[in-house]
Amino acid sequence: MAEQAYEPRLKSEYRARIRAAMKEQFAYTNEMQVPKLDKIVINMGIGEAVADSKKAVSALKDLGAIAGQKPVATKARLSIAGFKLREGMVVGGKVTLRADRMYEFLDRLITIALPRVKDFRGLKPTSFDGRGNYAMGLKEHLVFPEINYDQIDQIWGMDIIVCTTAKTDDEARALLKEFQFPFNA
Repeated sequence: MAEQAYEPRLKSEYRARIRAAMKEQFAYTNEMQVPKLDKIVINMGIGEAVADSKKAVSALKDLGAIAGQKPVATKARLSIAGFKLREGMVVGGKVTLRADRMYEFLDRLITIALPRVKDFRGLKPTSFDGRGNYAMGLKEHLVFPEINYDQIDQIWGMDIIVCTTAKTDDEARALLKEFQFPFNA
């Protein structure tokens, strides 16, 4: 007897409801024309790591816990004496999520993390790049349930970029609205 394969909630919702709604709204003739989520990139800058390399390790550990996969450390390309920065020093971290992990992260972001943000009034509907990708920033990583407040040494901000296969911003905005993104009016 074969086991039932687990599928993330938002992925099955995309297949069942969102794809049909988008096809109807934009009058696509082919199923492959319907935009879908491509990837989510999470980027965390760690400027304070210049003075203390332990902070970089701590921030990358937190980023890995949030994303569910190992982050890649981003390193300085140039030496800048004024910032006490040497070439090759770790100054940030990033994670690219695809497939099931991407849908799982998006579900946690929309249902758990964003409602926990202080004074949250919705996401800016203008933060699209012209090619159907949406970028947003969070000031603190504490809003994610994977982070234990008592075990952190510093609060980190992060950038989250949602990349779609949409050709225009309007198509991408409609797709993300179907995924229940809390855009403000």
